Amino acid sequence: MGTATGSTFDTETLRRAVEGNTGNTLLALYADDAEIRIVDRTAQPSHPKVLHGRRDIAAMLDDVYSRDMTHKLDQCIVQGDRAAYSESCEYADGARVLAESMITLRDGKITEQIMIQAWDE
Repeated sequence: MGTATGSTFDTETLRRAVEGNTGNTLLALYADDAEIRIVDRTAQPSHPKVLHGRRDIAAMLDDVYSRDMTHKLDQCIVQGDRAAYSESCEYADGARVLAESMITLRDGKITEQIMIQAWDE
């Protein structure tokens, strides 16, 4: 991990943000006009859940980080203005979540993200 060549996107900051106790540090990595598309069991590829802007993203992060669970950044690869990362999470009861994200960067901030996630049921 390290800083992406030619940008200010720092994967160690991403690690600290993902693995932190609140979504605030993670939210700081998003541009004001960022968009996240989420695909999972309830939001199918033809109708993904779409979050527009930092307000929507903040609400999602507040919800996620209010849960009794841990988060771990497993892998991250940065190439130019694109990055991809894997995240694993575990609830206190042992249920697990895996998420894969592909992101687009502008001036070191996330502008677009597509996240595919799956969890134990």
